[in-house]
Amino acid sequence: MRMVHGTAALLPQHSSPGDHPCHGRPLMEEVWIHQSHKQLVRSISPQFLGEIICHLGRLELLTAEEASPAREQSSLPEQVRAVGDILAGKGSYASHALQTFTETTNSQLHLHITVCKPMVQKHLESLQSYCGNGLETGALQRLTNLLLVEGLTDIQQQEHDILQIETTKGLPNTSKSIPLEKLFLPLSKVSIPPRVSVTTGVAGIGKSTLVKLFVYTWAKGEINRDVVFVLPLTFRELNTHEKLSAERLICSAFPHITEPSCILAGAARTLLILDGLDEFKTPLDFSNALVCTDPKKEIQVDNLIANIIRGNLLQEASVWVTARPTAATQIPAGLVDRMTEIRGFGAAEVKDFLDQMFLDDRDLSSQVLQHIRANRSLRVLCTVPGLCRISGSSIAYYLKTSVGQPQETTLVPRTLSEIYSYYFKMALGGDWPEKPRETLRIEQAVSNSKKIVGSLGRLAFYGLLRKKHVFYEQDMKAHGIDLSLLQSSLGTRLLLKEEMQTFTAYYFSHLTMQEFLAALYYYTAAKRAIFDLFTESGMSWPKLGFLSHFKSAVQRSLQAEDRQLDIFVRFLSGLLSPQVNKLLSGWLLVKDEQNGFRSQAITFLQGCLNTDYAISLRTVNTVRCLYEIQHMEIANTVEEAMKSKSLAGMLTPVNCSALAYLLQASDVCMEETNLSNCLTYNVCKSLLSQLLFCHNLRLDNNQFQDNVMELLGSVLSVKDCQIQKLSLAENQISNKGAKALARSLLVNRSLMVLDLRSNSIGPAGARALADALKKNQTLLSLNLQHNTIKEDGATFLAEALLTNHRLVTLHLQKNAIGAQGARKIAEALQQNRSLRELTLSSNSVGDNGSVALAEALRVNHSLQSLDLQSNSISSAGVTALTAALCSNKGLLSLNLRENSISKEGGPAIARALRTNSTLRKLDLAANLLCDEGGRAIASAIKDNRALTSLHLQWNFIQAKAATALAQALQSNSSLASLDLQENAIGDEGTAALSAALKVNTTLADLHLQMASVGPAGAQALAEALMFNKSLQILDLRGNSIGVAGAKAMANALRVNSSLRRLDLQENSLGMDGAICIATALRGNHGLTYVNLQGNRIGQSGAKMISDAIRTNSPSCVVDV
Repeated sequence: MRMVHGTAALLPQHSSPGDHPCHGRPLMEEVWIHQSHKQLVRSISPQFLGEIICHLGRLELLTAEEASPAREQSSLPEQVRAVGDILAGKGSYASHALQTFTETTNSQLHLHITVCKPMVQKHLESLQSYCGNGLETGALQRLTNLLLVEGLTDIQQQEHDILQIETTKGLPNTSKSIPLEKLFLPLSKVSIPPRVSVTTGVAGIGKSTLVKLFVYTWAKGEINRDVVFVLPLTFRELNTHEKLSAERLICSAFPHITEPSCILAGAARTLLILDGLDEFKTPLDFSNALVCTDPKKEIQVDNLIANIIRGNLLQEASVWVTARPTAATQIPAGLVDRMTEIRGFGAAEVKDFLDQMFLDDRDLSSQVLQHIRANRSLRVLCTVPGLCRISGSSIAYYLKTSVGQPQETTLVPRTLSEIYSYYFKMALGGDWPEKPRETLRIEQAVSNSKKIVGSLGRLAFYGLLRKKHVFYEQDMKAHGIDLSLLQSSLGTRLLLKEEMQTFTAYYFSHLTMQEFLAALYYYTAAKRAIFDLFTESGMSWPKLGFLSHFKSAVQRSLQAEDRQLDIFVRFLSGLLSPQVNKLLSGWLLVKDEQNGFRSQAITFLQGCLNTDYAISLRTVNTVRCLYEIQHMEIANTVEEAMKSKSLAGMLTPVNCSALAYLLQASDVCMEETNLSNCLTYNVCKSLLSQLLFCHNLRLDNNQFQDNVMELLGSVLSVKDCQIQKLSLAENQISNKGAKALARSLLVNRSLMVLDLRSNSIGPAGARALADALKKNQTLLSLNLQHNTIKEDGATFLAEALLTNHRLVTLHLQKNAIGAQGARKIAEALQQNRSLRELTLSSNSVGDNGSVALAEALRVNHSLQSLDLQSNSISSAGVTALTAALCSNKGLLSLNLRENSISKEGGPAIARALRTNSTLRKLDLAANLLCDEGGRAIASAIKDNRALTSLHLQWNFIQAKAATALAQALQSNSSLASLDLQENAIGDEGTAALSAALKVNTTLADLHLQMASVGPAGAQALAEALMFNKSLQILDLRGNSIGVAGAKAMANALRVNSSLRRLDLQENSLGMDGAICIATALRGNHGLTYVNLQGNRIGQSGAKMISDAIRTNSPSCVVDV
């Protein structure tokens, strides 16, 4: 923190007694406003400033004309300052009026100004060094918004910090946030400020930095201006006391607060900050803490903290505790009014952080970032600033030392153990990104480093066992640590020191640094120890040999309830890898010493995976131990099976463990976790806890029945759940299973997309889902395609649409809902304004249902896509729909494919197209429009400026309608895709379209499959292609353009450079025609795909053509 510079004088320079219009009168009041200006500027709230202005206005001391410019100032301090300037020019009476009003209306502020002011000033000065040192304000934007959470999730309460990050992929399960300036304010007008707030975050995320930032910002008067005293304390500091009273707690930490009574009695609003609960030497025990209400009574420090949090002491003070998630569980949830969480880095913030680390070498920063992004595990870990600094430093060291060396001799750091080994090697060698190489002799460096690592390793190991992460001078002496050695380069990089007036604390630069050092100590000691190293007294059954100690460590890790040995055993395993041995041999390890027991350690770890129990994060950590030891055969086999979608039948317990690991670490699962057609009930049950954190999960075609839905429903109901998309298509889910899923939707807050197509869900299942939709505010898309919900099910869903304001997409095709079901949904659409996409194809909607939907479209302008394919809609139904389109201003896509729309429907469609200015896509394929209906539509296309895609496939359209469409294309400037497949337009119609292509500049796709196009039509198209610059896709499948047409096309390809895809399948090209196309690709073209299949070329000819195209145009894909 810096001293408050923003609190400039409230009075201008001219407000001296001699210049005052009322000089000669008593100046006591004028002195009050002059002397109190800083506290007024710091402490007056917007509400109280408004009250002051109103009061002074009633006294006619401040006119509306004077107040208006003051209110228009950019910030609150400037507004207060402006009001003070005005009062300064109005004599002592105005000053007295302000003083009296403040004293009678806001006694706390008046007490603060008159009594607490000297203490507050000294307090602000004392905090300068606390929050100013090492605060890099430029990199703290992330901390200005915290995540507002409802409590700790199961994984936060139970798992190691690193496992939390890896499992959740560094992404917290919340979208709510709260800005730093509102951290201690009410969330609404009817709520009250929180008394006890807890902020959690994994080690290295920035909890202490957040506290410094808050204090710094508060001291500048920018936030929480109503708080008189902010008292930041650390649990490191509290560890040095055995007993304290509430009064002595304040006076010992802040000796300048000579009158603590104003804090103890609640006269001055106070915020007590307790930073780092995870570093407290004594766990808080609220159930056994003795009640104490006497602020002068000295009690055990842990009891004191419990009584403060409970509100028995410092009742009026707000309390803010920061802690790692596992430590935060010590505080009962019922005592916490607000819980927040610090979010990690986003991708852009990782880049900015590395750029700051390597400020003078942006190329190095870019290379480090590239390496991190290439490794998913590193990418996730680097969301934590502390881990990002260690990883970035290690990778940079690798990049700098590998320059000029053969690739086979350098080891790209990928595992945690390799990252930390490079970090240690960098520190051991005295090399550091920010500092030049030290000149210590190598022998002396090795000797000193072994002493440091040995002594610090023992401290780290036994500290880890006792959950101790902060050490004091008595701890250092007890472990025989030579404090002079800690002054070395290595010592200062591993162990940080905090010197206070009454104590000196030591702590490792990060929790993982303590764990790596502990693993190094254990690895070294286990080779010669004859007793269990976990029993510090040495009294235990004999244990001989490294492998025996290794097994002991792994078993203790698997059995430990607090899960705090997981990363320790991961590092211990990593020290057995050849790569780590190569990095540290000669310094801390003996070359190739791991060869004697590496294979046995691998066998033991694999044995830990062979269990029928549910796959836990412990199991996943064991697979990560195998990764650290560089044995990934099992995981690689499972990953390859995932890629080839051949997992079915191979998911044994061991392979399930590997699969659970891959769900976290493999890029194959990054965009989508596809476990379709491979899971059984038992396998799914074993993987449940791991499926929680798959954002996009596909479980299609697994023959899942309702019992699996019960399991998945329990997963979706868990607070930890992060599943956002879930596909259960093509299973055997009935009403019972749908009800289980519906129950989970009542509490789930992560799922946005649920796909249940092709199951056996009936009306009862639809009703359960509909009831859930009435309360669920998260789900955006529901797919019930190809079930049997029928009319009743549609009615239930329609009722849900009346109250649900979140669902955007609803797919109900093939559900036999009938005209009445469609009518119910249409009635709901007249009120619903959230649904954007509705699919009702293959539901026998008919004309009656279409008329009802048309009525809805007249008033609903939010629906953007309506699919009515294959619904027996005739011209009567389409007339109603198109009449609605004349006034509708929202629909973008309408699918009327495969209905019974005759030529009489053409004019109705045309009228809509002339009027409507929003519809972009119209699909009329497989109807009965004929030439007459086609010509009517073509006449409207001339005037329409909105439609971009028109499908008229298989509509019995012939040359006349094609000619009319061609004429429309000559003036139309919006249509980009035209589909006339399976219409006998012949060469005449093709020639007309070709003429249009010479002048049209917007059409990009033209589909003429099976359109009776012959050589003449192909020649006309080829001629057009020599002029056209917009067409990218030309589909001529199933025509008869022959060799002559192929030659014409070949000549066009030598000139045209816009066409990207050309489909000439089954066109009687023969060998000669195919060769023409192949040789044409040497010219100026932009083709990326050519289809020449079905042209009687033969196998040898196909190979020759394929080779020729590959030679002439390597970037072009050819099907022959």
